Amino acid sequence: MPKYVIERTLPRAGKWSPSELAAMSDKSCSALRSFGSRVQWIQSFVTEDKIYCIFVAPSEGLIREHARLAGFPISHVAEIQATIDPATSEAPAPERDHVHDYAKEAGVY
Repeated sequence: MPKYVIERTLPRAGKWSPSELAAMSDKSCSALRSFGSRVQWIQSFVTEDKIYCIFVAPSEGLIREHARLAGFPISHVAEIQATIDPATSEAPAPERDHVHDYAKEAGVY
Protein backbone atom coordinates (compact mmCIF):
# COMPACT_ATOMS: atom_id res chain seq x y z
CA MET A 1 0.00 0.00 0.00
CA PRO A 2 1.35 3.51 -0.76
CA LYS A 3 3.00 5.55 1.98
CA TYR A 4 2.68 9.33 2.08
CA VAL A 5 4.33 12.29 3.79
CA ILE A 6 1.94 15.12 4.56
CA GLU A 7 3.16 18.64 5.25
CA ARG A 8 0.89 20.73 7.46
CA THR A 9 1.65 24.41 8.05
CA LEU A 10 0.68 25.15 11.64
CA PRO A 11 2.28 28.33 13.02
CA ARG A 12 4.08 27.84 16.34
CA ALA A 13 3.44 24.08 16.33
CA GLY A 14 6.86 23.58 17.89
CA LYS A 15 5.72 25.63 20.89
CA TRP A 16 2.55 23.62 21.53
CA SER A 17 2.17 22.06 24.96
CA PRO A 18 1.98 18.30 25.44
CA SER A 19 -1.77 18.65 26.03
CA GLU A 20 -2.21 20.56 22.74
CA LEU A 21 -0.26 17.87 20.87
CA ALA A 22 -2.34 15.18 22.59
CA ALA A 23 -5.55 16.93 21.52
CA MET A 24 -4.34 16.99 17.90
CA SER A 25 -3.44 13.31 18.13
CA ASP A 26 -6.89 12.53 19.52
CA LYS A 27 -8.59 14.38 16.64
CA SER A 28 -6.52 12.42 14.14
CA CYS A 29 -7.30 9.08 15.80
CA SER A 30 -11.02 9.91 15.92
CA ALA A 31 -11.02 10.67 12.18
CA LEU A 32 -9.03 7.50 11.46
CA ARG A 33 -11.70 5.31 13.05
CA SER A 34 -14.05 6.13 10.16
CA PHE A 35 -11.62 4.47 7.72
CA GLY A 36 -11.12 1.20 9.57
CA SER A 37 -7.70 -0.20 8.71
CA ARG A 38 -7.57 1.42 5.24
CA VAL A 39 -5.74 4.53 6.49
CA GLN A 40 -2.94 4.26 9.04
CA TRP A 41 -1.07 7.07 10.76
CA ILE A 42 2.53 5.96 11.34
CA GLN A 43 4.03 9.02 13.08
CA SER A 44 4.48 12.77 12.86
CA PHE A 45 7.40 15.15 13.24
CA VAL A 46 6.78 18.57 14.77
CA THR A 47 8.97 21.50 13.72
CA GLU A 48 8.70 25.19 14.47
CA ASP A 49 5.82 25.98 12.09
CA LYS A 50 5.03 22.66 10.42
CA ILE A 51 4.06 19.11 11.19
CA TYR A 52 5.14 16.32 8.83
CA CYS A 53 2.99 13.20 9.05
CA ILE A 54 3.65 9.73 7.67
CA PHE A 55 0.53 7.81 6.59
CA VAL A 56 -0.21 4.57 4.77
CA ALA A 57 -3.33 4.71 2.61
CA PRO A 58 -4.67 3.38 -0.69
CA SER A 59 -4.88 6.89 -2.17
CA GLU A 60 -4.08 10.55 -1.67
CA GLY A 61 -7.81 11.21 -1.69
CA LEU A 62 -8.25 9.29 1.56
CA ILE A 63 -5.39 11.26 3.12
CA ARG A 64 -7.17 14.47 2.19
CA GLU A 65 -10.50 13.14 3.51
CA HIS A 66 -8.84 12.31 6.85
CA ALA A 67 -7.54 15.90 7.06
CA ARG A 68 -11.00 17.27 6.26
CA LEU A 69 -12.66 15.14 8.95
CA ALA A 70 -10.04 16.08 11.55
CA GLY A 71 -10.03 19.75 10.57
CA PHE A 72 -6.32 19.75 9.70
CA PRO A 73 -4.68 21.81 6.96
CA ILE A 74 -2.66 20.18 4.21
CA SER A 75 0.11 22.19 2.57
CA HIS A 76 1.46 19.32 0.49
CA VAL A 77 1.07 15.55 0.06
CA ALA A 78 3.77 13.41 -1.56
CA GLU A 79 3.88 9.68 -2.11
CA ILE A 80 7.07 8.21 -0.66
CA GLN A 81 9.08 6.50 -3.38
CA ALA A 82 11.90 5.03 -1.27
CA THR A 83 13.24 5.04 2.26
CA ILE A 84 16.93 5.39 3.08
CA ASP A 85 18.94 5.44 6.30
CA PRO A 86 22.60 4.96 7.31
CA ALA A 87 22.39 1.23 6.61
CA THR A 88 21.51 2.00 2.99
CA SER A 89 25.16 2.94 2.35
CA GLU A 90 26.21 -0.56 3.39
CA ALA A 91 23.90 -2.33 0.95
CA PRO A 92 25.53 -3.92 -2.08
CA ALA A 93 25.49 -1.72 -5.17
CA PRO A 94 22.96 -2.81 -7.78
CA GLU A 95 24.39 -4.63 -10.75
CA ARG A 96 25.10 -2.29 -13.58
CA ASP A 97 24.03 -3.14 -17.08
CA HIS A 98 26.77 -5.27 -18.52
CA VAL A 99 28.44 -3.50 -21.44
CA HIS A 100 29.82 -5.95 -23.95
CA ASP A 101 33.47 -5.05 -24.67
CA TYR A 102 34.21 -6.59 -28.07
CA ALA A 103 37.67 -4.98 -28.32
CA LYS A 104 38.80 -6.54 -25.06
CA GLU A 105 37.43 -9.93 -26.12
CA ALA A 106 39.35 -9.64 -29.39
CA GLY A 107 42.58 -9.05 -27.45
CA VAL A 108 43.04 -5.46 -28.59
CA TYR A 109 44.06 -4.54 -25.04
